[in-house]
Amino acid sequence: MDELLAHARAAVEDASFVCRHIQRRLDALRAMTKDDASPVTIADFASQAIVARALSRAGILLGGLIAEESADFLKQPEHAAHLHACVAALRDSGVWPQATAEEVIAMVDLGAADPAALRSPTGGWTLDPVDGTKGFLRGEQYCVSLAMLRGGQVIHGLLGCPNLPHAPVAHARADSPRGCIFLATYGQGTSMMLLGDESHATGQIARHDLGPADAARLSESVETSHTRQDVAAQIMQLAGPVGPPVQMDSQCKYALLARGDADVYLRLPSKRGYIERIWDHAAGKLIAEEAGCIVTDIRGKPLDFSRGRGLEVNEGILGAPPSLHARLLKAITHVLPN
Repeated sequence: MDELLAHARAAVEDASFVCRHIQRRLDALRAMTKDDASPVTIADFASQAIVARALSRAGILLGGLIAEESADFLKQPEHAAHLHACVAALRDSGVWPQATAEEVIAMVDLGAADPAALRSPTGGWTLDPVDGTKGFLRGEQYCVSLAMLRGGQVIHGLLGCPNLPHAPVAHARADSPRGCIFLATYGQGTSMMLLGDESHATGQIARHDLGPADAARLSESVETSHTRQDVAAQIMQLAGPVGPPVQMDSQCKYALLARGDADVYLRLPSKRGYIERIWDHAAGKLIAEEAGCIVTDIRGKPLDFSRGRGLEVNEGILGAPPSLHARLLKAITHVLPN
């Protein structure tokens, strides 16, 4: 693993450990801040601060970090309890024992770089500090998503999935080791390991394709507002035999696609004009592609990460092994003609 990717992996692991620490204290944090959604807000800022700090200290911030959160919220006096809880989580988790409020705000602010950095020859990073808000609040699946882009191309993708079983989801027991990190480098494949334990690395993930007679499993969001599940079901049925779906929040769905727990990632626009955000797909896309899948929009166009913070020229997302991807594109044309 090259030095840049090693530092990025360490950053994602530390952010994942902080998020896990916060998720285990959901009720206490809600009581402290008088806000039901406060735990994920606190985790968002803690995770972003940790990643920004790690990249900066390692000297690999490159052209900058484009992240989901802004520190403006933490600077407001009425949110002092959230800032205090964020600092406390960073200290108590042991990831940043000497963290101060001023330092945390400064690190979160590093996430406001110009998206043009991602198109430059130097490159830059995009981060979703907690992808899967509802899953996090339910005590279920979420991830820390970090990607490095250069010239609009995703070069490195990392997903820290603190609650994902290391074993295949369908066979995982309650006592199965949990917490995985997925890493991909353009042209060099995808690998998976236990969070914090390189000795349990699986090596490269290479999944198989599906023929016309093979039942395909759709990985879909738990939240029905994220896609049109009824239309997705029609598309799946037109493309061939259908197996039981796998419901999961966040870019963990890309991880399931990469390692073969699911066969299709299908995200249909939930409303006209909806624009996907780059940090919601950059890392997962590369991880699935480097494992042997194809990821495009639902019209077969490559995902264009060169337009800023959004995928403005793309419509929805489709990921699947090659031959299944082709059958799904044909099915989409029948169900959702241009």
